[in-house]
Parts: sequence; structure tokens; C-alpha cells
Amino acid sequence: MINLVVGLIVLTTTGNRGPSGVAFGAAVLALVAFAGGAGLIALRRPWARGLGMGLMIGWALLSVVSVGYCTGLNPEMYTGGI
Repeated sequence: MINLVVGLIVLTTTGNRGPSGVAFGAAVLALVAFAGGAGLIALRRPWARGLGMGLMIGWALLSVVSVGYCTGLNPEMYTGGI
């Protein structure tokens, strides 16, 4: 859900900024996934550890499966190769 919301925000607000706006959105998504996952792992509770690792693994898996389109790692798909 976070990827969908941030992705829509990035697509509607980038305008003429092109790849730099998409790169900022990708950085935010990666930060949320990995900082949030690390924070959950740091809680040292079994449910939080599994959720944190799942968050990080899910982000990476989604990046690979969608060729970076859903996580913003492939800005050429958004900008048309500008």
C-alpha cells in the first residue's frame, strides 16, 4: 500500500522535474522499507522481527518482479526515456 500511495504522489507531483522527482520518490520508498524494517527488527520481538524482515524482503522482491516500476527504481519507465 505504501508503494502505491507514494508512487501516485510522485507521478502526480513530478511535473517537469523528470527523473529527479522519481529518484526522490524511490529514495523515500527505500528508506521507509529498510528503516522501518530495521526498526521493527530492533524491537526484538518475534512478531516484529518477522514483520520487519518481511517488509524489507517484500520491497526487494517487488523491485525485482516489477523491474523497478512499482518501487521507482526504473525512472525511464515513468519519464519515457528523457
